[in-house]
Amino acid sequence: MSFSNFLENEILDHVFGGNAYTAPATLYVGLHTANPDEDGSGAEVSTSGTAYIRKSVAFTVTGAAADNDAAVEFDTATASWGTITHVGIYDAESSGNLLAYAALTTSKVIDTGDVFRIPAADLDITLD
Repeated sequence: MSFSNFLENEILDHVFGGNAYTAPATLYVGLHTANPDEDGSGAEVSTSGTAYIRKSVAFTVTGAAADNDAAVEFDTATASWGTITHVGIYDAESSGNLLAYAALTTSKVIDTGDVFRIPAADLDITLD
């Protein structure tokens, strides 16, 4: 996963500027039909009439890697969500700031009645 401009700036300011950054109490996964880009401007699935809402996620950190410690299951789509190509990690259930993002290994079309699920340990965030 790549870090967003927001998170990169917060980390730099915290480590090298000496200004506190408070990590969010809860993190959320969002789904995108295009690359959200470092500024968070990419196409997130619409919440209007689709039953889409970001889902909370917790991570286990081991060394230079973080993995989701439980499966994340989205609500059943009540309308097409389109082709999901990317995921993003946010600091809020709606609006808020994009923290990190990545392309899916395999895109997934979500139509009415489908459920998008991320198995435990499939969201990998690594630093090198």
